[in-house]
Amino acid sequence: MAGVDQLPPATVGRLREALTTAGYAYDAVAALLGPTAHSALSRNETTPGLRATGDGSPLATLVRLWLLQSPVARGAADRALPGMVEPLAAAGLLAVSAGEVRALVDVRPYGSDEGSEGSEGSAGWWVMSDLTPGLDGSPVAVRPDHVLGISSASTTLAQLTVREPVERALDLGTGCGVQALHLTRHAGQVVATDVNERALAMTRLNADLNGVTLDVRSGSLFDPVAGEDFDLVVTNPPFVVSPPMTSGDRLVYRDSGLPGDEVVRHVLTTVPRHLRPGGRAHVLANWVHRSGESWQERVGGWLAGTGCDAWVVQREAADPAEYVELWLKDAGVHGRPDYVARYDAWLAWFEQQGVEAVGFGWAHLRRVDRDPVLHLEEWPWDIEQPLGPEVADRSRRVDWLAGRSDESLLATRPAARSDVRQEAVGEPGAADPATLVLRQQRGMRRARQVDTAEAGLVGACDGELSVGQILDALASLLGEEPDTLRAERLAAVRELVTDGFLLPG
Repeated sequence: MAGVDQLPPATVGRLREALTTAGYAYDAVAALLGPTAHSALSRNETTPGLRATGDGSPLATLVRLWLLQSPVARGAADRALPGMVEPLAAAGLLAVSAGEVRALVDVRPYGSDEGSEGSEGSAGWWVMSDLTPGLDGSPVAVRPDHVLGISSASTTLAQLTVREPVERALDLGTGCGVQALHLTRHAGQVVATDVNERALAMTRLNADLNGVTLDVRSGSLFDPVAGEDFDLVVTNPPFVVSPPMTSGDRLVYRDSGLPGDEVVRHVLTTVPRHLRPGGRAHVLANWVHRSGESWQERVGGWLAGTGCDAWVVQREAADPAEYVELWLKDAGVHGRPDYVARYDAWLAWFEQQGVEAVGFGWAHLRRVDRDPVLHLEEWPWDIEQPLGPEVADRSRRVDWLAGRSDESLLATRPAARSDVRQEAVGEPGAADPATLVLRQQRGMRRARQVDTAEAGLVGACDGELSVGQILDALASLLGEEPDTLRAERLAAVRELVTDGFLLPG
């Protein structure tokens, strides 16, 4: 991999030209493969793809070479990469043997619109990483400094990020540089850091290949940016919760070397010191569920006193056995002679630590100059992607509510969000529904069970009437005291605004 840093700019430019000429872009590749082969490749199966790419075109050759990891004839490689095979082989990107060329790294097209891989009409990038392990059921074998490519985690983080213009942004633990590429679209300066020198080499090459400028720095966590602050920080840190391991067993892209969920605690407690006023941080994370302590108490304790609003969402929780199986298979240990012993040792360590489950989710932090608002919740259901616009809107709603007295809130004129629908559930023929639910069609796609009064409140919010006027009218209709209804419902109004059922007037 040392040759990557030595790839001359002119050679990088010729590679970019060859990829462009061949039409090596996400939409074109998806069209060539077709839905069946494209879906199979997402499951690490290449046979349908090989059947779909037999026309010998430069595009088909590049798909076979890099995405399908299939050797191609030297003549076909020369036609797809004119004059490039030898320089790329010298740089360690290709191997040439017996009239065939095979890939030593992965180079794939990646869509760029709002963090969505393969968005229609997106300009896109090319992203280099190490080869995808385990294709077609082959043994998973990854080196300790393996550079992970485009993954579900990287696309999730990209889709969660607020894409508003900023001056300085940091991609902490950049890997192959996917997040950094996204950041170049809306940040004046992008700093990308990693402890893995192979990852940094690929990030530099990816920046050159895509014609963007990155400030790439080597070092662990926040060490490379000591004393600096940013408007935006994004990070998918090596958050896997595991027992102590030898350096040979540690995979740098996922294992921090710190015990338990300490790396996540460190990130969440340290990143606020690197945020400018109003600055944001988006973090993917794992955290442990310990007996006698809720995960909200654990993570909320880390966030207290940071000076940041925090919105933390747990998307799923895995029991210890499920968690261990996932990451041992990810490391290629499944099926090896030491699999059972390592499985047992990991479970024993969890038991010693009192770990009952491991949660996965994300945290959004924003530095504020008022009393911070912390909200930690579980939401395992389907959401809309990209979610970045909702993250930004939620911040604005929280700002609108912060410091607003009950009297002031009663005078506001919010409007129900246009995508909110009411669902009524009950026995056939019943006079009244047993359950009323308000459901969002966009953003978090929340569902909130309400009673008649709350449903009536949301239904009457049209931006013209004040909250106080609506509550007084409801009190008259329901035969309740206006002051009592106001006192009982104002907390619900705040929740409805925070969660986006009602929009500030």
